Parts: sequence; C-alpha cells; structure tokens
Amino acid sequence: MKIIVDADACPVKDEIRDLTLDKGIQVIFVAALSHQMPDMEGIQVKMVDNIPQAADMAIINATDPGDLVITGDGGLASLVLARKAFALSFWGYPYSDSQIEGILNQRYWGQKIRRAGGRIRGPHPFHKDDRERFRTSLTRFIDRLNK
Repeated sequence: MKIIVDADACPVKDEIRDLTLDKGIQVIFVAALSHQMPDMEGIQVKMVDNIPQAADMAIINATDPGDLVITGDGGLASLVLARKAFALSFWGYPYSDSQIEGILNQRYWGQKIRRAGGRIRGPHPFHKDDRERFRTSLTRFIDRLNK
C-alpha cells in the first residue's frame, strides 16, 4: 500500500509527512513543474509536465488497488475509486462510491455556470479544524491498514 498525493494545491503536506514518516509507508507527491515542492525526508516527489491533467494521469497510472490517494479533485477521486483504491480529501473526508455521483454532478454544473459567465463559490478557507479532521482521518486509515 502506498499513499499518492495530488500535491499541486495540497494544504496538508506537512501533516502527511508527520503521520507517515516512521510508519514505513511509501508516499509519493505528484506535482506540475510550475509548483515549488519542499524537500521532505522520506517523501518521493514526482514532477510532471505543466499541461492540463498531467498530474491526474500520473496519479492514476501509479495507483494500485488498496492504495490511498489524497486529493481535492472529485473527478480524480472517481477514477481512484474505480481502480478499487481509496480517496481522501484535503479536508479529511473520505470519498465513497455512494457519494461520487453527486460530487461529479456538482462539478459539472459548476463548470457549466462558469462557462456561461456565472460565478460559484469555491471551497471555504482552510482552517485549523480542517487540519485536525484530516490528521484524524489519515491516522485512522493508517491504523486500519496496520491491523
């Protein structure tokens, strides 16, 4: 089992490193060349071209059944779930087969509104509570795997 992180806009890189460093879990951060990636002990960094969907394709190609992908992208999460892997949001919420259709519908309607010139709200600002929820969720996932 490995953890693959959609690292371009990931606000919880430090939390992932802290929670996995001594666990012997392979962690891969995937990011576009235009993003600065910090040097992190024990973390493999895979840089990809600066073209749309390059990071998503690299993540999908590296994902095996039972892996965990950490992402804020519902579309990527749906592909991960189809590969029989797990997906966890940056906010600490697991993606599931039962909710992914609704997430994809929201994404579709948001894109449609933006293309028509409208505006929609983005995600709320990231707070300390979000970090704690993420830490708790990732810790539970790691503990479950170690049993």
